[in-house]
Amino acid sequence: MYVCFMIEIGSLRALAAIEQHGSVIAASEVMGFSPSAVSQQIKKLEKQTGFPVLERRGRGVLLTERGLTLAAYGRRILSELEELESTLLADPAKPTGHLRVVSFSTACRGLVGPLLGRLASSGADLDLSVLAEDPREAVARVANGEADLGVVHNWNSVPLVIPEHMTLEWLCEDVADVLVHRDHPLAVCGQVEPADLVDECWISTPHGAICNEALLRIFADLGRVPDIRVYDPDFATHLALVEQGAVVALVPRLGRPALPADVVALPLVNPTQVRQVGIVYRRTMAASPGIQHVAGLLREVAGSLGVSESHEVGRSHGVTGSRGVSGLAGP
Repeated sequence: MYVCFMIEIGSLRALAAIEQHGSVIAASEVMGFSPSAVSQQIKKLEKQTGFPVLERRGRGVLLTERGLTLAAYGRRILSELEELESTLLADPAKPTGHLRVVSFSTACRGLVGPLLGRLASSGADLDLSVLAEDPREAVARVANGEADLGVVHNWNSVPLVIPEHMTLEWLCEDVADVLVHRDHPLAVCGQVEPADLVDECWISTPHGAICNEALLRIFADLGRVPDIRVYDPDFATHLALVEQGAVVALVPRLGRPALPADVVALPLVNPTQVRQVGIVYRRTMAASPGIQHVAGLLREVAGSLGVSESHEVGRSHGVTGSRGVSGLAGP
């Protein structure tokens, strides 16, 4: 006797989300449904398959052995479905739909802002929603399907990890300068080295942020830790405090506004602080007309900033260097 049943895609999606995010509540937040709606999908799945896929453990849930197997099959099916929808079912000449973009803050100003302006006049029927996140969070959101495209950066001193099922395409390089008050003794120097900065008071992005780690790495070879007096995620605050003469700052050029008259930008050498800027998306979306249209516009924006485009594409767990491209033009 043969038993025939049909598993709904929505139920597989709910199971995969629970496995990925660890609970029904977390999965519901990502999927945009109520926890009860997600629970109903799981009950429907258990009825369709005839076996339990979740078991209670304390206040949470764990996937059963068969639930884990089903979730693995579900992820493959969902990936193939996404690839089908983005290729065969999409018109390459007419990018349409909604894309979720996640980008680090300065790229929101320097790249995504101009992108939205170009998109409005491009004729494409595309809607974009944008969320500002640190590159690691951006990679995670794209990897697990919470976002479709991420704009990320990779400091030469702090490599960014990219999962195997994602594609990384470099757009440009962004150079960071040391900002000091014009009355600072170093302001007359044409450039500075880490040894010149060991006794300075700094403002930095928060602990754990990639830009904070890049600042710490500058002094690693000197066996020193920078004297960070202020932590703030907004580079505009960094500029304001440098203008007051209270601190110095390491600030990238991308998205940086014109410097106040009392602030001087000094190139840092030995080592130069450079971050590669690129986009990430899932391989299943590589042929998506929407992804390719937005990627093309971002390349145009990067080109308009005086940046040489990099054609290198990375598909590795650890991202290292790429061919040299020119730095972004100064503010």
